[in-house]
Amino acid sequence: MKRMKIQPRENWQTKVEASGLLYHHNPDGVYWNESAYYLFNSQQIDVLYDAANDLHQLAVKAVQHVIDNNLFTQLGVPEEAIPIIRKSWTKKDPTLYGRFDFAYDGVNPPRMLEYNADTPTALLEASVIQWFWLQEVFGAGSDQFNSIHEKLLESWPKIFRRWEEGSKLYLTCVADSMEDLVTTTYLMDTAIEAGIKAELIFIGDIGLGIEPFTRFTTLDDITIENLFKLYPWEWLLADKYGQYLIQTFDKMNWIEPIWKLILSSKGILPVLWELNPGHPNLLEAYFDGPRGMKEFVRKPLLSREGSNVTVYHEGKEGFHTSGTYGEEGYIYQALAPIPCFDGNYPIAGCWVIGGASAGMGIRESQTIVTNNLSQFVPHRFE
Repeated sequence: MKRMKIQPRENWQTKVEASGLLYHHNPDGVYWNESAYYLFNSQQIDVLYDAANDLHQLAVKAVQHVIDNNLFTQLGVPEEAIPIIRKSWTKKDPTLYGRFDFAYDGVNPPRMLEYNADTPTALLEASVIQWFWLQEVFGAGSDQFNSIHEKLLESWPKIFRRWEEGSKLYLTCVADSMEDLVTTTYLMDTAIEAGIKAELIFIGDIGLGIEPFTRFTTLDDITIENLFKLYPWEWLLADKYGQYLIQTFDKMNWIEPIWKLILSSKGILPVLWELNPGHPNLLEAYFDGPRGMKEFVRKPLLSREGSNVTVYHEGKEGFHTSGTYGEEGYIYQALAPIPCFDGNYPIAGCWVIGGASAGMGIRESQTIVTNNLSQFVPHRFE
């Protein structure tokens, strides 16, 4: 695994915008960074591919363990969500996608930092943008760990075969996030390409039908039967209309399903460690404290973008990120050996589409905690 410097393409901004990436800069500077790329060999890609597949299967077993042992409170799951999580899991509601974040140096086994199982972004850049970059810069014979687009096209029809034939898919996100809008629009485009009727609707435009409040609707009072939401389940439940999720649950199909709330909680990390102690792709993790670990990280159960993370060295606080999370509680996870390349710390985001390993996108930061100002850097392998 190497970080290679390279000359960016001429007019690269126009090229990535033409493929839909409208947020190639962030408040800290460049987000899409093609002045470098990460180079792998095929054996290293096989290792990442297998790790994502294996850990997804372990994660699904961990969901069953949480449900069987009623561990919802430990994971910060709201009490009102428990009955519909149980129902969703019993129905085997399908999942579309998720992303494992790995610390990986190309030599030692990838170590799972977390599973972004409910609302992962950085999808378009991992799927389309870096693929077009590869083809233009290195030619048609070049290789990349990337079958994301193809697997999305395969997965949508499989999901819809379980739902009412000919029904429409609505996809929703907030209106004020370009990243969320681009991700949601890309997923809508893949659904349409797969032969599904699909339409974008902002969360603020979703209404509640008249009493007895058993349906959500569009602005034209059309009942929403199938909904993809790029909005966390815990936020939906906390919304003033969250109480109606219970009443409407049997009349709607959701992507991602509400059982994914279990996996999106950092509480799944100590559960996975308890069930699979010493697993080479897992980091030691606990609910009740560091248990003698000297190099560890404290993470909120429910947090995003690297917020409210505290890094400890020799048992003492060494680095802390700010934010608004933490009131649900924390977990303690061994500090991952994140490699450093010229002052950059890369995280390998390995995608699972339709339950199968599908590709990778790399984000790098100038600290060991990845945040919303991290840069996306493409990759290839030989």
